[in-house]
Amino acid sequence: MSVPMPQSNSGGHGSLAEELARRTGRNPACCYQCGKCSAGCPMAEETSLRPHDVMRLVNLDAREKLLSSDSIWLCLTCETCVARCPNQCDPARTIDALREMAIADERPVPRPIAAFHKSFLDQVRLTGRMFELGLMVEYKLRTGSFLADMTAAPGTVARGKLSFVPHAIGGVEEVRRIFERCEPSGEEGS
Repeated sequence: MSVPMPQSNSGGHGSLAEELARRTGRNPACCYQCGKCSAGCPMAEETSLRPHDVMRLVNLDAREKLLSSDSIWLCLTCETCVARCPNQCDPARTIDALREMAIADERPVPRPIAAFHKSFLDQVRLTGRMFELGLMVEYKLRTGSFLADMTAAPGTVARGKLSFVPHAIGGVEEVRRIFERCEPSGEEGS
């Protein structure tokens, strides 16, 4: 049985479900709240809105609540929810579209998350790959949380998981050109 695509009853303005259906190509109305997505989500304990909650709020047209929630920024996009969904609702794609909508709406990204993303991308731009120590230092400088989780560092170093020197890949200039093409003009290095 096919579920009809969401229809707006808001007189000219599309519902959130309609907008997300257009953006993702998936019908949020197919979610029947089985909870399998949330049962497998590795971030379920860290978020106030689990994947099935997000899907329910989409169908309830709770745009403000979703776009202002930190939960959409905590999704790892691991797609465990996608693999577990019996109806191919794709909560990960929906959450990603909600992030895009929040950014387009100029809503603030939570500081630690923005700091991590920027630090991660800076390291990839620098060497063409991830340099964990550089990521940690840059992230800590951006967030000011210098002592948080420092007890993990000695064990990480002892196991050889933390290199002190970055190693660039052979095609690092190609990676940098990709970054240049993806940056909006006037925002280089920001």
